[in-house]
Amino acid sequence: MFTDSKTLITPLTTLLVASWCSVLNGQSSEDWPTFLGPRQDGTSIQKDILTDWSENQLANLWTLDVQEGYAIGSVSDGSYFHFDVETDQDSRQFARVRRIDLKTGQQQWQYRVPSSYKDIYEYDSGPRSSPLIHDSKVYIFGVDGWLRCLDQENGTLIWEQNTSERFAVVQNFFGVSSCPVIAGDKLLVMVGGSPKDAAEVPRGKLDLVKPDGSAIVAFDRNTGDVLYRTGNDLASYSSLRLVELHGKQVALAWLREHLIAFDPGDGKILFRFRWRAKIFESVNASTPVTHGNQIFLGECYGPGGVLIDVETNPDENESTPWSCQVVWSDKGKRDRSLAPHWNTPVLKDGLLYGCTGRHEGNAEFRCVQMKDGKVMWSKRGLGRTSATLCDGHLVIHSEKGPLSLVEATPESYKLVTEYRGDVKFRKPCWAAPVVAQGKLIVRGKNKVACFALAEDPDKD
Repeated sequence: MFTDSKTLITPLTTLLVASWCSVLNGQSSEDWPTFLGPRQDGTSIQKDILTDWSENQLANLWTLDVQEGYAIGSVSDGSYFHFDVETDQDSRQFARVRRIDLKTGQQQWQYRVPSSYKDIYEYDSGPRSSPLIHDSKVYIFGVDGWLRCLDQENGTLIWEQNTSERFAVVQNFFGVSSCPVIAGDKLLVMVGGSPKDAAEVPRGKLDLVKPDGSAIVAFDRNTGDVLYRTGNDLASYSSLRLVELHGKQVALAWLREHLIAFDPGDGKILFRFRWRAKIFESVNASTPVTHGNQIFLGECYGPGGVLIDVETNPDENESTPWSCQVVWSDKGKRDRSLAPHWNTPVLKDGLLYGCTGRHEGNAEFRCVQMKDGKVMWSKRGLGRTSATLCDGHLVIHSEKGPLSLVEATPESYKLVTEYRGDVKFRKPCWAAPVVAQGKLIVRGKNKVACFALAEDPDKD
């Protein structure tokens, strides 16, 4: 495969072609190798899903006991990979990755390494990002900034980098959360480093921290060597995305202050757009949503949602070759259209489906027109939720535990079915459901459960 950023044959193009070929060849399932799935947008090509979950018809195939962490795992080559932090009987912490057989729930291997992370705000000490699986390797980015590459077959360590130490990262409010992406031979990672003297700044005092041009670091995905650094900003909790804008493969990174788009080949910045709340204790956590050359960003601490249109800049004297124009925004509105907290809305037929609201009590699940921010309908009482789109439906998981299936339609909130089976999910449930290989994988505080979402999920 060509990896030059100027070629039309890019890893993103290859991924999209493979997904559509699966559909054209009659396949209705796929792996889920990273956060929010193969297209990093919370959508699945799964068809013929079960729409009656009553009386345990959504069969539970297996459950996995998990410990600290908020992220859900990833699926590749018939296995589920889960990343958490385990505390043993002597109160020692270990970052842990387990490979689980997707059919049986049996453990195939385990990787463990000591972990010493402590959260400033007393949230738990486990990972916030999902494993990234690519080319027989498993990449994990721990809450403490340790970046590791493991062999997919046996779990042995291939390489590791302590990004917090190497790039003088001052601990963010809730540690590291952003999930990396693969672009050709590069692993792109949101680091958000600072000058070396930043080591004297107390944890969490981000107002005292200056960036040093290592917002994003590109590593050689096979060796861990640093290839380039780009972006002058601190890190956020939003995950990186590869998208196509104006016919070019672009990496998007919504950092603490700005959204940046850059060439994944060499790190050249294509545009910067500032969008964050004015208050100090605020975060950007949702992943950007794209349609054509437009990008939706949403946060809940201040300005809310915004839709920007990316334009090429004909003036060669400009510092960046592209620019952005705001199509609509929630800024200054009393009732914001869509202000997600940590969840990422999903897009179907020009409509955004997602949760709005900072707190459990004021959260609503909404359908919003992407083009103008018009709210089509809103549903209260679910708490904060995450959603995954498949087969014309939304699998919605409430942070309080309930799991439901809702029709993806602009008409109204149409509940199709709810899960009321034997598996109970303890709050907080903050991870978007995984739909892979005919199965639905859901995570609560201390348990991951795998269900048969299609009638015969293991049929070849």
